[in-house]
Amino acid sequence: MGPLLRLSIFLSRLVRNPPPRRVALVMLTALVLAVGLVVVERTIGWPEALRADKVPMRRLGS
Repeated sequence: MGPLLRLSIFLSRLVRNPPPRRVALVMLTALVLAVGLVVVERTIGWPEALRADKVPMRRLGS
């Protein structure tokens, strides 16, 4: 099942059976935070101190 189909099924369930106000506010807050993070990352960039660098794996016994 593709992501757009899954999203449309999820949204249709929300329309038919709306969640309580508190759950809707939590979902909306999470969406706003995610979109805000993407906007900040795209416009300003990401600070060097918060970058996750890949650490090389050390092999034991070699």
